Order: sequence, then structure tokens, then C-alpha cells
Amino acid sequence: MSKAVLKELVSLSPLPDLFARADGTRLTSPEEWETHRNHLYRYAVDMQYGGMPPAPEFLRVEPLFHFPWIDSYRLHTGTREHPITFVMQVVWPWDNHKPGEKFPVIVDGDGCFPHPYYDENLAVIKEFGAVLVRFNRTELAHDIKEDVRADGLYDVYPDRHFSALAAWAWGFHRCVDALMELGIADPSLIAFTGHSRGGKTALLAGATDPRATIVCPNGSGAGGAGCYHVHSVTVCEDGVERRSEELHDLWRNFPYWFGPEMQPYVGKEEDLPFDTHFLKALVAPRYLLTTEALSDAWANPVGTYLSNLAAKEAYAFLGAEENILCHYRDGYHNHIAADFSALIAVMRHLRDGTPLPDTINQTPFDSVKPVHTWKKP
Repeated sequence: MSKAVLKELVSLSPLPDLFARADGTRLTSPEEWETHRNHLYRYAVDMQYGGMPPAPEFLRVEPLFHFPWIDSYRLHTGTREHPITFVMQVVWPWDNHKPGEKFPVIVDGDGCFPHPYYDENLAVIKEFGAVLVRFNRTELAHDIKEDVRADGLYDVYPDRHFSALAAWAWGFHRCVDALMELGIADPSLIAFTGHSRGGKTALLAGATDPRATIVCPNGSGAGGAGCYHVHSVTVCEDGVERRSEELHDLWRNFPYWFGPEMQPYVGKEEDLPFDTHFLKALVAPRYLLTTEALSDAWANPVGTYLSNLAAKEAYAFLGAEENILCHYRDGYHNHIAADFSALIAVMRHLRDGTPLPDTINQTPFDSVKPVHTWKKP
């Protein structure tokens, strides 16, 4: 039994129908899905994050240094008129890797801060034999409220309205470009992950790049894997009541994470014409694993669960109902070995057919009623 207890759950309004077309009619067959993705994209990506930056005009990979256990590269990309560079690190699972050997890959944009659990997490990744690819997403867009749209990718595409989250997600895509050019990645086993705002980024990056075979946002909350339409209060394992983050919190502190079309819905989330289940549905039918801590009340773990239930209708519609997964643990807002172990379990399942552990898809929320009122066609 969880050490955290859900005390209050408020559903502001039912979640918008994933299968409703712009004219109000509904899809009738999976063959219509690819076209319908454009409708979902309009809300989940364009409206929520201001759209994505365009594909670059070029990419050049410059080696910076090589050690047996880690390589570093500078990626030169953007436009020829306004190029941009950022550093990508490749951490190998073992020192004696062979030239041309392809590896499962985990791409993580959280290279902008020293990770307190880095060694423990890396041990889990190495034991599986995966490469960890890290980059500093803030080289592409600053993460400072007072420094909005300063330098970085905004200089490359000054006429675009993408947010910082979209700029950071663009970095995931460029890392995959570089990994393919270098011949490092097994293209059948590429995972995107990140924590908190990095989890929001990983989900957006995975939703907009089909090369990510597993998308794994961790503790990403509102604007990530959470749910705008659901607010909650949790009695955490320390006995303290804490509420979930809401759109007005995000807009007050981090307006540059989102597109300008989100502002009219601050304090009016019940009127939003979409929610995170739209973005999750853009990952389908690929694997989506949301990892959450039950005392991480701010990240709204029950909202993630309810959004997953709605997104699961899209997965079922595409015949991939088993590919949307969740992992809950006790604890608070961090990215630890237990979270990476869940991701590795899914990677092992995908590569080797190993059964998923019982901890996958076990939640304390099974008695919570869905907040969507529709089913797949």
C-alpha cells in the first residue's frame, strides 16, 4: 500500500474527445488516424507549446574528446545564416566497445544540472548495455524568466513563436540525427527521458519524433504527462497535505515554457479544448511509459493516471493497448534508479521479449473513476 494518500480530486470538466474531428464528427476507422494526428498536433503542440522549430538546414558533428567510457561532440546545426551549436555527451556501457557497434540508447536533456543520483542511475543503464546520451537543453533556450527569447534557437528562427520547451525538444531530435550519423544507435531501441521540466520536454520530443521507440517522462506534471483538467490534494508520506500544480502556477513562474495561445485559459482549464491525452496519443502506437512518485503531489500523479486512461483509448484504437504503461513508486520529486529500472524493463521487454515486472501498471488509483466520458470508435 502506498505511503501517500489521495485526499481530494477535482475534475473541472470531462476530457475532450480524442476522436472528434474539427467539424464535430468522429473517426470511424484506424485508417483515418494519420490524418487525424494533424488535428491533435494543432492543439497538443501548436497551441500548447507554440509549435516546433523547423528542421535544420544542416548538421555537422564535431568530436571534442574521446575516453574509453565517454565521448563528447559539438553539434553544429540550425541555418547557414544563423548556425547554433551545443554539446552532446555519449556515455558508453563498457570501455571496450567496438567501432560500428550499435547500442540501445537513452537520450536525456537534463545535462544542465548536476544529478544527485547520476551514478546509481548510470549503473542501471550500463548493466543493460545501453548508451546514455546527455545534452544541456539550456544551450538551445535559456531557462530564466527574465531572459525570455534571449540567444539560442530564438536567434536562429526569430519569426517563430515556439516556447523554450519546444526548443529543448528540438535538441532531442538533433541528438538522434547525430547518433544516426555516427552509427551509434540501434534505431529499434531509442528512448527519450527526462525529469520534471525535462520530462515535459521528453514527452514533447517523443510525440514529435517517431524515431523514439520508448517515451518516458518522469515526474513531469502539468504541461507534461499530468492533466490540466484534474486538480488534486495528496497527504504525502511525511503527513503533509500538498496540492498539484495548476496552469496559473506555470504561467506565473514559467510563461516561456508555453505558447501564447495558452494564456486565455489560465484559471479556466475547464475550457481547454485539449489535454495531455492528445500529446500522449501522438506517441501511439509506440511505447509510452510514465514514471511517477506518489508523494510528488505537485506533479499530480493521479492526473497522469487519468490522462493515461484517456490516451489508452487511442492505443486500443490502433491495436496497441499494451504499449501505454505507467510505473508508480513511493517517494518524492526526483529521478532515481527505480525510475530508470522501469524504463530498462520496458527496453528489455521490447528487445528480448522479457515479461514486464509486476510493478509496471500497478497503481493505487484503480478505484478512481475516469474523467473522460467517451470511448474509442
